[in-house]
Amino acid sequence: MKKKMVSVLLCAAMAAATLAGCGSSGDTTPAADSGTEAEAPAAEGGTEAPAAESAGDGLVYWSMWDAAEPQAKALSQSIEAFTAETGIAVDVQFKGRTGIREGLQPALDAGTNIDLFDEDIDRVNTTWGSYLLDLEELAKANDYEATANAGLIAACREVGGGTLKSIPYQPNVFAYFYNMDIFEEAGVTKVPETWDEFLDTCQKIKDAGYTPITNDNAYIASLFGYHMSRLIGEPATEEVVKNGDWDNEAVLKTAQAYEELASKGYFSETIESNQWPAGQNTELAMGTAAMYLNGSWLPNEVKDIAGEDFKWGCFSYPAVDGGTDGTEASNYGAQVFAINAKSTKAEQAFQLITYLTKGEADALLSEMSVGIPADTSNAEWPALLTNVKPVMDSMQTRYPWAAGAEANADMTPIIIENFTKLCGGSLDAQGFVDALKAAGN
Repeated sequence: MKKKMVSVLLCAAMAAATLAGCGSSGDTTPAADSGTEAEAPAAEGGTEAPAAESAGDGLVYWSMWDAAEPQAKALSQSIEAFTAETGIAVDVQFKGRTGIREGLQPALDAGTNIDLFDEDIDRVNTTWGSYLLDLEELAKANDYEATANAGLIAACREVGGGTLKSIPYQPNVFAYFYNMDIFEEAGVTKVPETWDEFLDTCQKIKDAGYTPITNDNAYIASLFGYHMSRLIGEPATEEVVKNGDWDNEAVLKTAQAYEELASKGYFSETIESNQWPAGQNTELAMGTAAMYLNGSWLPNEVKDIAGEDFKWGCFSYPAVDGGTDGTEASNYGAQVFAINAKSTKAEQAFQLITYLTKGEADALLSEMSVGIPADTSNAEWPALLTNVKPVMDSMQTRYPWAAGAEANADMTPIIIENFTKLCGGSLDAQGFVDALKAAGN
């Protein structure tokens, strides 16, 4: 019965999507769970979806999604069903990334009537933490955690200062995504778990006539952050970046590891000129490059280019000799719902959040957006993400976005520029370190 209901909702949603157009591979900016330049808005400004009935005494919900995106379409369908079942009207306003990031805080400060809103886990709990209602009692009263993802709930408490102030939905994980057919053709029989195994995998792929690794300006800083964090841990990496401690030996070791990759021809020949989404669209999805460090939103973004026969593999960034963290550590998280501390309708808002993050509504969102379900009862993941599940399930240590590489906004463009040159071979390891030191002076 559950499958039938989801199917009915999905058909209705997809019909609407056909009429209005869908935001997937046609989007012009990358998706990411961060507050960085790498995750620019999917749409400028905001779009308001009509409420099921006049907002009146109902809820006001500001959303990060643009109305053309599949996430917004799925949420709209489920909100209509929620209103039909409960009689609670919901005025959902799809603001897009720019709209909510630039408009939410001024609106809250001005006393605008907003009951609940969403964005990524770190931004909601850190940037807007002072506006959030403590949800511990509501979650307990509704036995919310019975089928919630325990790791993500724990992450919400961690970033919320030890208290649950947000509810996760549409989980994601950052890892290496790869073309399984290329791996098979190259004779790679298991995913690399160590750096030596990674080097061996790259050589086999190159020998088979493919580009082992591609990337672009939107995500390349993560390569630096992940390797550094494997060596010395993310907190230490973040301190290096914030304090400009470029003489730390881990910086040179990381640069030397990537100098070796570049010297062996393991990177795309166009790595230095790749502007997002060139790496994912023209190389990975088209089958010329094998691997790309990115998020679990990637298969959805390129599915129309890659085609139905593309076999997606996934593995965590490899461990390094003598390092601090292993493959159990990565940036994983979710978008989250939060309730305005000044809302007078907290119970109804939590009722809506529960409805959207569990059962049929959660399954619908997962299907339409090719995303990870939040409700552990929804055990069936989208086919494109089958091999992401073991990686997500193995996570124990949570990195912030880019594993600390973008912890200093002033240095982010400098790291991106020079690490790109390092990967392209036009800068050696010492040259990379010298460039960061020069920029910090």
